[in-house]
Amino acid sequence: MTTNVSKTQWQYLEPRPESWRKQLYLKERKLRAHIVWSDMLVNEMSPEEVADSKDLPLAAVYEAIEYCEAHTELLKQEAQAERRYLEERGVVLEPPVVN
Repeated sequence: MTTNVSKTQWQYLEPRPESWRKQLYLKERKLRAHIVWSDMLVNEMSPEEVADSKDLPLAAVYEAIEYCEAHTELLKQEAQAERRYLEERGVVLEPPVVN
């Protein structure tokens, strides 16, 4: 895995011009790099486990990790935009507090 933040050529990732999102997706899949990365973190999985669970080459998982770690600000901005969009439409995102 390289640490080149300015990398512009990705083997497994690509933009989706039809999407409002600027983040990259796994080629030939409807799967955002961020989903691969966040699933790994939230579920405390190894890259190998994520590759197996999502039927991806291990190199694609490492590339998604590299991309996400280099573009955290973009990912945060898009998550905030999606949250605002949903909240404006009345979608409840937080579970109710039970007393």
